[in-house]
Amino acid sequence: MAAARVPMLRHLLSSQTRALRASNQRRWAQVHDVRFLATTQQPRNILEKYRHKLEGKARDEGHADIDSLKAAYADKIQTLRRETDAVTAPLATPPPNTPPTPHSQPQQQQQQQQQQEAKKQPFSSSSSSSSPTGIKPLSQILNLPKASTLPTKELTAIWRLHHAALPNSLCATIPASTFTVMEDLARANPQFVLPVPHPEQGAEMHFLQWTWDAATRSATVLFTQLAEYKARGEFAAPHTTVTHYKDLMGPREGEEGREEEGVVLMQGTVVEDRGVKVDNARWLVMCLQRFYGGWDGVGGEGGKVRAEERRRLLEWFGRGDGRFSVDKLMEEAERMG
Repeated sequence: MAAARVPMLRHLLSSQTRALRASNQRRWAQVHDVRFLATTQQPRNILEKYRHKLEGKARDEGHADIDSLKAAYADKIQTLRRETDAVTAPLATPPPNTPPTPHSQPQQQQQQQQQQEAKKQPFSSSSSSSSPTGIKPLSQILNLPKASTLPTKELTAIWRLHHAALPNSLCATIPASTFTVMEDLARANPQFVLPVPHPEQGAEMHFLQWTWDAATRSATVLFTQLAEYKARGEFAAPHTTVTHYKDLMGPREGEEGREEEGVVLMQGTVVEDRGVKVDNARWLVMCLQRFYGGWDGVGGEGGKVRAEERRRLLEWFGRGDGRFSVDKLMEEAERMG
């Protein structure tokens, strides 16, 4: 059953956006050629606006209709058009080798200075997305050439500071080797369920789905309440979206010229009014990292045993193995609390 649910959440965000846009469009909406509206409609509207006055002037001067009036004034109209064309003619374009004027030099220098300053900034000013999935590339969030030169400690501080003012955001910096382990397990087991404990109400189950976007070199996890998913299927909307950017996974130069391990930058968003608090989303992200091998090796020999148990639960769920049980999942989650 879990395998049958794979296509349902793969493009959930994009399908929800398309459905919303479609509901706001009227069925009789038409597409018009803007050039046609600009060059053809306007003269006809002017003629209709002044038709009554033109017909009156034609009668006063003894003409049968407006066309006869236009023919009588044809020479005058042509003269006025030539005078108007002379006034609105474009300025001559200087030859390519013409040196810049004294006034243009400070402007060029200012533009060059602005470009150089932009390269020094860690964050990019671009806001549009070039991916069909709607995921914004990291290059439109960070100035990658600048970010790639920063030590991991400084890059982490900047990344956290960037998200500090957003109350519904999540962020993290993950070592490249750690994320490699997580991604390998995710590709083999892209769906799983995780509990969120509520002291007074037991625990609430959440369904997660991994997706990948080659255009942005990212891996995204969608979290949805399991009850919501069971009730609405492919129409269930995620309450939290977490995207991992892999652009900076290569080795980097650290402090004092020492080589450091690459990193993966993670950022997430918790949607308001979906019944999930930011603290709940943080817990889910921590569980995600634990069950997908992000914390393997932590805790000595006992930690290795627990990591192996979590991995078995992950694989059993992916295969639909009967040995998977919610009780065992809850036990492992409680050990992490």
